[in-house]
Amino acid sequence: MTGLLLVTGAGRGIGAAIARAAARDGWQVVVNYARDAESAAAVVAAITAAGGSAQAVQGDATTVEGIAALFAAVDAIGPIKGLVNNAGGSADFAIADMTAGDYDGILNANLRSTAFCSAAAVQRMTAGGAIVNIGSRASQTGGQPLRVMYAAAKGAVDGFTKGLANEVGKRGIRVNCVRPGVIRTATHEARAGAQRLAQMTAPAALGRPGEPEEVAELVVFLLSDRAAYMTGALVDIGGGR
Repeated sequence: MTGLLLVTGAGRGIGAAIARAAARDGWQVVVNYARDAESAAAVVAAITAAGGSAQAVQGDATTVEGIAALFAAVDAIGPIKGLVNNAGGSADFAIADMTAGDYDGILNANLRSTAFCSAAAVQRMTAGGAIVNIGSRASQTGGQPLRVMYAAAKGAVDGFTKGLANEVGKRGIRVNCVRPGVIRTATHEARAGAQRLAQMTAPAALGRPGEPEEVAELVVFLLSDRAAYMTGALVDIGGGR
C-alpha cells in the first residue's frame, strides 16, 4: 500500500529513518517538523536524491492549533493514507519535584500529539488507511530513572492504540503501535553518552542498542498491505528486553 504518508517529528532520529524507508517503499512522505527546518530539509533532500517523493511541512504536533495547521497543509498536498505518530519527547524530573508544567509538557508531547493527530487523520481516511503510533518499552518497564511520566504517557499510548483500533476497524482503518527499546539516535547519545548507552542495553538479550533503521523497517511493514490483518497490536522492538 502506498499513498500520502504523514510522519510527525520526522526531521531526525527514528522519524527521519521512517520517512526514508517509507519513501523507498513508494510512499509520498510529508516530513513534519516543529522547529528544525534544516534537518527536515536534509531528510527531504536525501529522499528526493534516492528517487522518492517528500515534502517538509512545519507544524507543532503538541498543540491543537499546530495540528490543525499541519493537517491543512497536508490537505493541500493530497488525501492522507497513512500516519506515523512519531513526535514525542522526555524530560528528567523526580515525581516528588514535578510541576504542572513538567506534567503538561510530557503529556502534550507524547499523548496529545498522538491523540489529536490520529483524530485529524481518521476524519480524512477511507478504508485502507493505516496509523502507526511510536510507543516505548518504557510503558512496560517503567523506563529510566527520573522518567516516570514518560513511561506513563507511553502507557497511555498503548491503551489509545487498542481503543482506536476497535473504534475504526470496521471502517477498514488499521491502528498499531511499535514500542522501541533503547535506540541509538544522536539525541540519545548526546544525552546519555556512549558508555551509558552501552550500560543501558547490556541486560538485553542482544546486548546492544537498536538502530533507527531497524525500527523504521517494522513501521513500514505495519503500514503496508503485508500487515493487512494486524490492528491493535503492540509490537516490541527492544533487543530482548
